[in-house]
Amino acid sequence: MLRAATAAAALFPARFAAAPPAAAAEVRPPLLRVLGALRGGRGLMLGTRARFCSNSSASDSEAAAAEAEAKAEDATVADGEADGKASSAIVSTNPRPEDCLTVVALPLPHRPLFPGFYMPIYVKDQKLLQALIENRKRSVPYAGAFLLKDEEGTDPNIVTGSDSEKSIDDLKGKDLLKRLHEVGTLAQITSIQGDQVVLLGHRRLRITEMVEEDPLTVKVDHLKEKPYNKEDDVIKATTFEVISTLREVLKTSSLWKDHVQTYTQHMGDFNYPRLADFGAAISGANKLLCQEVLEELDVYKRLKLTLELVKKEMEISKLQQSIAKAIEEKISGDQRRYLLNEQLKAIKKELGLETDDKTALSAKFKERIESKKDKCPTHVLQVIEEELTKLQLLEASSSEFNVTRNYLDWLTVLPWGNYSDENFDVHHAQQILDEDHYGLSDVKERILEFIAVGKLRGTSQGKIICLSGPPGVGKTSIGRSIARALNRKFYRFSVGGLADVAEIKGHRRTYVGAMPGKMVQCLKSVGTANPLVLIDEIDKLGRGHSGDPASALLELLDPEQNVNFLDHYLDVPIDLSKVLFVCTANVIEMIPNPLLDRMENIAIAGYITDEKMHIAQDYLEKNTREACGIKPEQVEVTDAALLALIENYCREAGVRNLQKQIEKIYRKIALQLVRQGVSNEPVQEALSVTASEEPTVADSAAEKVENLKDPAVEDASLANNITKPASEEANEVDLRKEAVVHDVHPTETSKEASLSEGNKGTEGAKEEAVGKAIEKVVVDSSNLDDFVGKPVFQAERIYEQTPVGVVMGLAWTAMGGSTLYIETAKVEEGEAKGALVLTGQLGDVMKESAQIAHTVGRAILLEKEPDNLFFANSKLHLHVPAGATPKDGPSAGCTMITSMLSLAMGKPVKKDLAMTGEVTLTGRILPIGGVKEKTIAARRSAIKTLIFPSANKRDYDELAPNVKEGLEVHFVDTYSEIYDLAFQSDAGQKQASS
Repeated sequence: MLRAATAAAALFPARFAAAPPAAAAEVRPPLLRVLGALRGGRGLMLGTRARFCSNSSASDSEAAAAEAEAKAEDATVADGEADGKASSAIVSTNPRPEDCLTVVALPLPHRPLFPGFYMPIYVKDQKLLQALIENRKRSVPYAGAFLLKDEEGTDPNIVTGSDSEKSIDDLKGKDLLKRLHEVGTLAQITSIQGDQVVLLGHRRLRITEMVEEDPLTVKVDHLKEKPYNKEDDVIKATTFEVISTLREVLKTSSLWKDHVQTYTQHMGDFNYPRLADFGAAISGANKLLCQEVLEELDVYKRLKLTLELVKKEMEISKLQQSIAKAIEEKISGDQRRYLLNEQLKAIKKELGLETDDKTALSAKFKERIESKKDKCPTHVLQVIEEELTKLQLLEASSSEFNVTRNYLDWLTVLPWGNYSDENFDVHHAQQILDEDHYGLSDVKERILEFIAVGKLRGTSQGKIICLSGPPGVGKTSIGRSIARALNRKFYRFSVGGLADVAEIKGHRRTYVGAMPGKMVQCLKSVGTANPLVLIDEIDKLGRGHSGDPASALLELLDPEQNVNFLDHYLDVPIDLSKVLFVCTANVIEMIPNPLLDRMENIAIAGYITDEKMHIAQDYLEKNTREACGIKPEQVEVTDAALLALIENYCREAGVRNLQKQIEKIYRKIALQLVRQGVSNEPVQEALSVTASEEPTVADSAAEKVENLKDPAVEDASLANNITKPASEEANEVDLRKEAVVHDVHPTETSKEASLSEGNKGTEGAKEEAVGKAIEKVVVDSSNLDDFVGKPVFQAERIYEQTPVGVVMGLAWTAMGGSTLYIETAKVEEGEAKGALVLTGQLGDVMKESAQIAHTVGRAILLEKEPDNLFFANSKLHLHVPAGATPKDGPSAGCTMITSMLSLAMGKPVKKDLAMTGEVTLTGRILPIGGVKEKTIAARRSAIKTLIFPSANKRDYDELAPNVKEGLEVHFVDTYSEIYDLAFQSDAGQKQASS
């Protein structure tokens, strides 16, 4: 390699001494021979990196550069006899390039221009463009091409938008000069087409001073390479390393071969400086590294910089090759696998081992429907036969084939005429319903009625039941219990926020990705035609651009129409008359009336404290304890703690929040037990090992704890273990005593820990298990705050005895019932100053009720006390506390009248009295809703006397006895009856109640 480098360096002077160009073409230096042998034909066009387009598209720049290159090559042939030291191919001009000492400065935004390379740029400045055209007309087709510096604070490696280019076009004069690099290239203007200028680099320049600002014209010095020793071994070695690297890259990229040929045509043969320029110009390095090569006049340093750039280019080429190879291998592997699969199918088909896709699909669909032919409706069988015939005529690659296949798949998979065997045992159903839910007598009674009718008829019909009530009362969970009691399959889907009719009725088959509606999906999922379908949150249906789902549910939930329910996708009638629909809703007023009319509504009111206690003890606490992995003997939650939890933390109508709080308690208990070293899983392992190793020991430690209360068992256990040491025997007796007492003293706990550490055998493991099993955490009302924090609710009752102008009312909310106070105060008094001010975030209906109450109260006061002019001369302020809570409704009318009359007469109302009822201008009391919720709220606030409208007596009579216990309830028709109850003496009250 070194000999070749020496010979190549010795031949460089010979090239310059060769007189005839023909001879020079025949006898070429080694550098050109090495690169020339690697470059191919001119079949490929120059790549985008050869032109370094500033801001033009690839197609435009390639076309312009190709045209400019053709013109330059023609000029090269015409001027082939030029001086070898200059350039054997550059177009001859007058004046010569070295005579240009003042040039127009052209800013290059992306890359510097190297001698011997073309670069098309766009010139947006019309004045600058006109100057270039004038120079070309005057036979001075030269300009200075200088790279722009990056703005301060910007990263040159990050691609920016067009805003920076627009700002470059706005730079003029000195501002533009400051942004230009000092070293650039003298460029020959080969062509101008519109605002596109094609430049050809000649030699290096350095700006010395500015001559003119617009367009920017500068004085320049022509730069030459520093003298260098051609025989220097380091330079030769660096040169040949560059050549070797270029050879490797040229093997992988055919674009670079065109670069070599074009460069030698315009610049002549390669020498050391030109080789460095060539390598830097065709590399993909960033502009600052290329500018560094352009500015370097030391040939050796320039070669080193170029070597670094081409080495990076080689690594990029290798990475490109590896990526291309990996993708090619993947594609070829997939193609090979596909061909082999097709060949395998053909072989199996010839041998009769497998049929084609269409035949196999048809066989599968026919097999599915064969077992259902007796039960399947005739019209459905006809459609299936037509579709199977159609499937055989379609090509497997057509889109219609997939549509037909999916359609047949749905048609044949549905359970046509397949019904599950129902259980009509009423006692069994009652037992299951009671196991899963406490209370809910109305719902259970309705389900038992449904079962009883089915038993008498011998078959059951579908029904549509709507369970309405506050959140957390068990509406959704009872649906699963009903399905279990009836032995029906269960399917649930929520329609909350549903805004697309296609979710109910399905899509048309013509749509891409079409699917049947929820009911058809339900039948496919459960596999029977008589499931229990729970439609959750039916009061929260949406309405969008795709139609009204509530209207689509009319057909689904109508017993007269769902016998022939038509899904848009299947397009055949489906019998849904055997399906039992159970819908859930929080507020039935949100359900459209036509849809509500098709459902049988069962209202589920909130649970009272007694019911919540039963639910917490029998269901929630047990399930939560098992879910947390805690044993019953390790924890005790007292009834007082549960009662305090219900009254101070969980006053909601449902029990969902109560379940969350119980889970919170048990999580903290679990953490406390683990911190004490209790672990239930290792105890079970230790016991199993003990039982396998010592079969003579009949009773395990857990059995001992369970049977401690039986004296016979205690004696038997002592007799079986008579051979134990006295210390162990005494220890076991102590443990039994602790288990009976159900309390763990700290000193005893430490004693157990020391014993468990000392005994390493099987008996020690059993004693440790017993010690851990009896550790108990007790939760009562005194330490409840440590587990769930401070109480959330305070007492709703603000006054023990309501003062003058204050009366307690009853309200209904979506979370249950609550009590509220109506307060009235006198603002000012004066003749004819009667007025009413309302506060407390009241709704329009409640404001109207207050105006009616003011009018009725004025009339009643005039009747009872004619001389009292309180309403006529007093400005009143009526307020309903909890001002942040919106309130509305007419049921507070009688309470407002009572509050105003109490203030007007200066008399407080009867103690422990609450009332509710809408009032008219004539003093009639109209019925209200939410009787159970309001009654529960009154019990919670320890109210003894309630006043309800007479029309609500039927609702009150339906309440459970434990809800009505201890309450004195009066039913009234007119407000005068309320007046007598609220303001009369005790004797009068007794007479009125009797």
